[in-house]
Amino acid sequence: MKKDWCDVDVQELLGKVAQHLSVSRAFGTAYEKDGSLVIPVALVAGGGGGGEGTSGVPTDDTVEEAQSGIDDAETDVQASSGSGGGFGAVVIPAGVYVVKDDNVRWLPAVNANLVIVVAFLTLRMIARARRRARRHAS
Repeated sequence: MKKDWCDVDVQELLGKVAQHLSVSRAFGTAYEKDGSLVIPVALVAGGGGGGEGTSGVPTDDTVEEAQSGIDDAETDVQASSGSGGGFGAVVIPAGVYVVKDDNVRWLPAVNANLVIVVAFLTLRMIARARRRARRHAS
């Protein structure tokens, strides 16, 4: 039998959310290797929401009866209802802390695609600024 979304236990739902919003989604858990403790770090953000609503909307016949003064004990009303929910999350690796003896080192995670996009956009902005400067100088 399929569960309706409103039948889900709140604690169960929050547990699932906590699983999705964790560093382990990007890296895994902290571990020890060659006498060093490796602690992963990530940017974790998320949000969600839900709603429910009902509103009876009168049919065309009901509106006409009300306007003509007919008072019927039984009126046709279309039952409206709605429900919904959503959740979104992003987990972006930032890097790792490496702890060995009394030393702690930070090793950033480098996203090559992001570096290329930022470099391209920067060069594009510089080229546009130079073109504008030449036009205004003329």
